[in-house]
Order: sequence, then structure tokens, then C-alpha cells
Amino acid sequence: MVARNLKLQFAALLSALIFAGAVAAAGATGAKPSDDGPAYGPELQGFDYPWPVQHFRFTSQGTALDMAYIDVLAPKPNGRTAVLLHGKNFCAATWQDTVGVLSAAGYHIIAPDQIGFCKSTKPAHYQFTFQQLAANTRALLTSIGINRAVMIGHSTGGMLAIRYGLMYPEAVEQLVLVDPIGLEDWKAKGVPWQSVDAWYQQELHTSADSIRNYERTTYYVGTWEPRYERWVQMLAGMYRGSGREIVAWNSALLYDMIYTQPVFYEFGQLTMPVLLMIGDKDTTAIGKNLAPPAVRPTLGNYPVLGKAAAARIPHADLVEFPDLGHSPQLQAPEVFHKALLNGLRAPPISHTDR
Repeated sequence: MVARNLKLQFAALLSALIFAGAVAAAGATGAKPSDDGPAYGPELQGFDYPWPVQHFRFTSQGTALDMAYIDVLAPKPNGRTAVLLHGKNFCAATWQDTVGVLSAAGYHIIAPDQIGFCKSTKPAHYQFTFQQLAANTRALLTSIGINRAVMIGHSTGGMLAIRYGLMYPEAVEQLVLVDPIGLEDWKAKGVPWQSVDAWYQQELHTSADSIRNYERTTYYVGTWEPRYERWVQMLAGMYRGSGREIVAWNSALLYDMIYTQPVFYEFGQLTMPVLLMIGDKDTTAIGKNLAPPAVRPTLGNYPVLGKAAAARIPHADLVEFPDLGHSPQLQAPEVFHKALLNGLRAPPISHTDR
């Protein structure tokens, strides 16, 4: 045990040195962006979730990690579990309305914060892959006795849900993909590669204004409502706090993961039922701002991408929201949740259940 603890301490020290070197190499000496509002810790300390936060502690890649998650039991259980996977600019807490609706419908809800996000550990040195995040999620579910579930993924969480379905098909009743990114291969379409150091410099300039402006355009179709502001401040608060460098560093590593690890070519291998929910006004595309002017209009065309993906996924049902953007569950929760409940398939009845 002593030897193991020493190894973990050494790994943590090595990670810290690597991160410090990376920060120095990237020239991270600028002041914080001018931005008023609450300041939160690097693991969202100070920001409260609607339900108690649980912790799954494990070791991965030689690093001790803490994966935060919400575990909500239904008042009248239907015997089914729904796992909610957040997107890149989201947390488990942003599923608040969906948790309430699904719980009322009888679902046991698990909503994790992935490693690198929100209330979970932000390691200084970690090889982020969708496979690793899927394995972490599988380990969490196994630790609490959940062997099979409906996997609901939004945005980057949709890419993760697809990878999870490819790796653990026997553990998935149904995939629900809510405006998933990864319906196209941005690199193949002409979005140029950007180094992690360049992503890091970009992320250091994150502020409430930059988050709000991006979300207004992409998530909410040019509109804004006061209820969206809570989620802006949730993210911006981590960049105001003392841990903004490690938050920005993890964000940079995650952007590199998203760009370099497409799921686009494997849609045909999904064997479970898939509910694909698309806001037709969504225009999300990673690195669109980096693409040549002639390429940008070809990226993030969700009405086309949604139909093309549904045609390639063997057991897909497509639901389109003509007037909604990247976050239909936040923009029009009643419309979204009605469609979600209608689209959730009952599990097949086995001979032992009859």
C-alpha cells in the first residue's frame, strides 16, 4: 500500500511538472479576462447542483481521479435507468429539467461530470479519448450496479454516447443523441489542425461575454432568455477562479480529442435503437472559425447532417425541431421532453419476463 501511494504521489508530481512546463511553453502570462461575476474553483467549488453530488474515485493512467455524478431515484420506478451525458460547454447540472421529467416518468437517473469537466478532476496529464471516457463511465455504472441503461448524450456527449454504444452494445437499451456533434468529419472537410497550445491560448480568453455570444448564436438561434444566464456563469466562473489555467488546459486537451477522434465513419456499426433529435437551426462545427472562408458554409448544416446520419444508422428514428438550435432541451424544454418521452422505446420483453 505504501509503495502504491508513493507511485501515485510521484505520478501526480510528474503530472504537475508536465503541466507547468506546458503552461510556460504556451506563454501563459497574461492577466485574466476582464469579467465580472462569481468565481468558482477548478472543480466548480461554490456552484451548487440541484441534487446531492456523489463521487466515484478511481485510478486511471496512474492518476487518482474523482468523477462527480448525480444519482436520482424515481418516486415510482419503472425499472429502467437513463444515463445523461453532457456536452463540451455543459455539466450534469444543465440536465436539470430533463432529470425532473425522466424521474417523474419512472427512470433512475445517473448524470456524471466527465473527467476534465465541471465538478470532476481536471488532471494535468491525461490522454483524453472517447474510449477512455466511455470506459470511465462504464466503471462508474458498474460500481453502482447498473448493467444496462438508456444512454442520452447531447453535443459532445452524443459523440461519447456513440463510442459507448460501439464499445458496450450489450449494456445499451437505446441511444438518444441530442444534436450530437461528430455528424461530420471536420478535418476531412477542410478544418485545419490546431495545436493543443493554440487551443489553450484560445481558452484562456474565455469570459462570460464570449460564452454568451457563442451560445446566443449557436444554441438559441439568436435569442436570449434570462434563464440561460445561470449556465453561462457556471462556465465563466471557473475561468475567473484561481484554477483557470488547469480548466483552460483540460478544455484544450478535450478540443483536440473531439477534432482528432471522429465517430462519423462507424454509424453503421450501431446495433441498438437510436433516437436522433436535431434542432435544424443548429450550426455547431468544431474549428469552423479556423476553416477557410469557402469551407465554413459547408460545416454544421444540421438539417442535412441529421438526415444523412439517420440514413446510415441501422435502427434510427429522426426527430427534427425546425425552429430550435443546438440545445433544444434548454431552449424549448416542453417541446423537447414530449418528443423524448414519445421516442423512448420500451425494452424488448424476454421469455423470462412473460
